[in-house]
Amino acid sequence: MVLSALLNFLFPPPPSLVVSALSVVSLVSLTNTGFSEMRGKHLNYSKFWNATTADYSKQIKLSSRAGMLLLYTPAFLAGAASFFIFPNDGLRSTLLNSAVTFHFLKRILEVLFVHKYSGFMYLDSAIPITLSYFVSAATMTYTQHLTVTEGLPEPQIDLMYPGVAVFLIGIIGNFYHHCILSKLRGEGEKEYKIPKGGLFGLVICPHYLFEITVFYGISMISQTVYALCFAVGTTFYLVGRSYATRKWYVSKFEDFPKNVKAVIPFIF
Repeated sequence: MVLSALLNFLFPPPPSLVVSALSVVSLVSLTNTGFSEMRGKHLNYSKFWNATTADYSKQIKLSSRAGMLLLYTPAFLAGAASFFIFPNDGLRSTLLNSAVTFHFLKRILEVLFVHKYSGFMYLDSAIPITLSYFVSAATMTYTQHLTVTEGLPEPQIDLMYPGVAVFLIGIIGNFYHHCILSKLRGEGEKEYKIPKGGLFGLVICPHYLFEITVFYGISMISQTVYALCFAVGTTFYLVGRSYATRKWYVSKFEDFPKNVKAVIPFIF
């Protein structure tokens, strides 16, 4: 019943074993990573870079800025290349490719001009995250291309234009809260502070809330099974990441407000 209702909003899966496999892999791997974050096993970047006890003494170090650029640049290039590799695929594909490309371009510009960094990242930790972003961007645009070349029937309910609106809300909200975070520490300061302003009075990770919104906007524009699987997987991952972030703040600040949730206002 639920599946049949869901199919009203989605293109039929394309006849591609690779895309079908990647849909399952992205959903399962991101969901598992989210639960790992809740259990205290973190991806090694941001404030959690040294949360595990693995020996990194012989690994290659990157500055945090260089590391974050490495994470996002291949995915941006994959999105930008889609305009040349898959031209003339119609409005939906153009909007999807634009959303994917702009999302990662925004991340790159934030790394260069918004975020402040004081630490470093290990290359071995950066590579799998980089590959994940790149594969997701490439698969998202390729799957959209297949809906055209395979002549798949359009979903009964068109979410393309609402998806653009949801995407823009997510992008603006995410950028706004990243700007708030960037102003927490003055020049030369390295200590963490409890964020204030925007939705930080309700949740400790509103930037993650709006990033989730971004990917549901992309999913609504695309209306493919892969895009939906990636959005759902990203939700589980960022919910887990938010839970770990709130737990970290509670452990570091005795005055952390108890009413501030992790990522969903008033709920979680």
